[in-house]
Amino acid sequence: MGTPNKLTFDTRQLLVNALANEFEQLPELLKELKPAERIDAICKLSKFALPTVTAVSIVKIEHIEKPNDDMFALGLK
Repeated sequence: MGTPNKLTFDTRQLLVNALANEFEQLPELLKELKPAERIDAICKLSKFALPTVTAVSIVKIEHIEKPNDDMFALGLK
């Protein structure tokens, strides 16, 4: 495993710091939006804070063994 790219690390740190500063203002910024815009913004932001929910389906597969009535059958046809 190599060493992390310094430029990438520094860039990420700058973005984290910028987002942290904006995060403090987020409630006030959301209040300035129209209700529909506010809901849209909250939905878009929620994917960064909440786990993604996916639909789950269950398929039941049953295997029914057919009894072999002939104890001398070798299964050859």
